[in-house]
Amino acid sequence: MQAFTSNVFLVTGDRTALVDTGANFDVVSRIEERVDGLDTVVLTHTHRDHVGNVDAVRSAFGVETVGYDPTHPAVDAELGGTIRLGDHDFTVRHTPGHKDDHVCLYAPAAKVCFAGDLVFADGAFGRTDLEEGDREALIRSIDALLETVDPDLAELHTGHGPSVTENAYATIERAGQAARRF
Repeated sequence: MQAFTSNVFLVTGDRTALVDTGANFDVVSRIEERVDGLDTVVLTHTHRDHVGNVDAVRSAFGVETVGYDPTHPAVDAELGGTIRLGDHDFTVRHTPGHKDDHVCLYAPAAKVCFAGDLVFADGAFGRTDLEEGDREALIRSIDALLETVDPDLAELHTGHGPSVTENAYATIERAGQAARRF
């Protein structure tokens, strides 16, 4: 049996950050193999598969977690309008539809976007049949992301599956089209 988890992204540089913590695997040892510590943990949203390892990461690295909903037990502090990850400032964009507290993170200078479960590499989109899911809100969030990111977006890192390093903007466009069709 394979446990379900999300992608976890380690961003190194001026401010070492973890984007999401995943669940059901030893993320701490994998982080320790690569860096000496973390400065922050940023949560794209609080579904279990993205926050299951939060307590282990907090304990091992003595680090705060930041997310959109500071009332959630996995969130220590609320995300502001921007956050520094690695060597770049990322704009925080609230993107509900998959979950009410969902955010995407975008660094214009680096042309990088962490999309969580809003969109995926194959032009698919996040589920809306779970609690707090809302297809119309998800479509509005995809449209808002398209307005936020530049058409020459270089990297789209998704909550599940592979990252997109070619035609990333078109991938988001396809997700919006798909969400409207179904």
